[in-house]
Amino acid sequence: MQNLANKRALVCGASQGIGHACAVELASQGASVTIVARNEDNLKAAAGNLPGDGQHRWIAADFGQPDALREKVSAHVGEFGPFTILVNNTGGPPHGPIVDATPDQFLGAISNHIVCNQHLVQTLLPGMKDAKYGRIINIISTSVIMPIRGLGVSNTTRGAVANWGRTLAGELAPFGITVNNVLPGFTDTARLTSLFDAKAKSLGTTPEQVRKNVVASIPMERMGEPSEIGAVVAFLASPGASYLSGVNLPVDGARTAIQ
Repeated sequence: MQNLANKRALVCGASQGIGHACAVELASQGASVTIVARNEDNLKAAAGNLPGDGQHRWIAADFGQPDALREKVSAHVGEFGPFTILVNNTGGPPHGPIVDATPDQFLGAISNHIVCNQHLVQTLLPGMKDAKYGRIINIISTSVIMPIRGLGVSNTTRGAVANWGRTLAGELAPFGITVNNVLPGFTDTARLTSLFDAKAKSLGTTPEQVRKNVVASIPMERMGEPSEIGAVVAFLASPGASYLSGVNLPVDGARTAIQ
């Protein structure tokens, strides 16, 4: 299925986990993919492992520095050309109850997610309009539908990203540009493992027991794989999803469906 041939995609947080799985799937369907993350060594390795015949590249940038991120992506566009696919994805804030969160934690999370996403859209939008093709896909969380206990700052920020995306969908629809939010459920990644470790410590139990309790809450009786999120993202990036925009799409093994 090479339905993304001649398309260029920018995938954030793509040196590992869900972001990398999205980059792999887009590349396997013919897109030329540029991946973004902080660690240069990890980026080089991840970009070198992308499949397909596209010209794959990488940008080392820290989402904690929004202006520098914008400058680097803008320079990349100037050198290599515009993107028509943008996958917004970055790690969430640390585990913790909302009552203990500091103002700086909220401001940092909003900067990493809303501000960086806004910079990237504004940078890539002219190229999408010129191409009369654009796909903006935001990787968020099922906390948009149902807050997750112990992720106070993340729940708040993810909800803001979802409404930012849906507002954008309405504004960009006349240009044939779609904006959709993918809401992964519990997906087997390094970040989830770290959250299980933190929760186990706070509850005085083991990470294995925390994992077991989570799996018991999922109707499919298993956690998701990053590749399963990547497959959904690739569809949303494709021409076949041209009339699908402004949705919050859970990919969670029916967990939120039964709540």
